[in-house]
Amino acid sequence: MIMLTRLAAAFILVLACGVMPARAQSAPPPPSPQGAQPQQQTEFIPLDQLPPQEQLPAARLLIAAYSFVLAALFAYVVSVARRVGQVRREVERLETDIKRSSRA
Repeated sequence: MIMLTRLAAAFILVLACGVMPARAQSAPPPPSPQGAQPQQQTEFIPLDQLPPQEQLPAARLLIAAYSFVLAALFAYVVSVARRVGQVRREVERLETDIKRSSRA
């Protein structure tokens, strides 16, 4: 169980490192005068017209979400399989004990 926990933690760490968005190599925005606030958007702007720093990395987030769910499902299936194996061995042991006691 400890190995499974370490494997899950390593997977999450690797996934988190791969999902981090890359910083754009663009010029910094011009400094605004002191006390001035950025203008609020008043109309719809299509996504392809937005600057790169304002776009969401949807594909990376989607892949990360699916990867996390699949990893959790895999960990659950492995956990259940191990427990079923332990129960199966215990049942076999009990069956042999019953056979031995019925012979005596």
